[in-house]
Amino acid sequence: MVKGKMSKRQQQMITFIRDFLGDNNYPPTIREIGRACQISSTSVVNYNLNKLEDYGLIHRNLRVSRGIQISDTQHSPNLVPIPLVGRIFASKPVPVPDAPSSFAPDEYISLARDLVGDSADLFALEVSGDSMIDAMIGDGDVVVMKRQIEARNGDLAAIWLNDREETTLKHFFLEKGRVRLQPANPTMHPIYEKPENVQVQGKVVLVVRQINKA
Repeated sequence: MVKGKMSKRQQQMITFIRDFLGDNNYPPTIREIGRACQISSTSVVNYNLNKLEDYGLIHRNLRVSRGIQISDTQHSPNLVPIPLVGRIFASKPVPVPDAPSSFAPDEYISLARDLVGDSADLFALEVSGDSMIDAMIGDGDVVVMKRQIEARNGDLAAIWLNDREETTLKHFFLEKGRVRLQPANPTMHPIYEKPENVQVQGKVVLVVRQINKA
């Protein structure tokens, strides 16, 4: 029934998206869809993607460039949904806002099972700030985290600072009786904390890059 509503272009787009996911285990960008379907305008691609979403064939996360999810991916053994639960600050430690998350409670990103394995302890956070740019993590990127309460030296971790009730994304180092939270930005200095003030909430296992769509 839906297929009858779709234009030939939209049928071509959904076929390409499915084939791309099957071949690469991650979704295509808007530009990749445009090139494959011979559409020069990204606004035209966006219009037709919105139509496919209206038809219930795809879901879109507009915050990331590869944010297209085929609606039936929850039945695919090759893709796993990971909940997008909020933001993590790659900057100076920032208080967690009292306001509710801007992310819907059922918002997910879908990634290849080969990349993430068992998704039981995984969650995703959108990065805010640029303290980790030398680790190839920029503002607007999404980090996939594994829930854990311990970190090894060098791990990129989500850190909660108990006394300040603030959170940050940094490289973790335990040295000389203190914790060093190291940014990956030469313009920023490390943060030193007492171990009892540092609570590890998770370790980064994967980064989904935000690619400029302009």
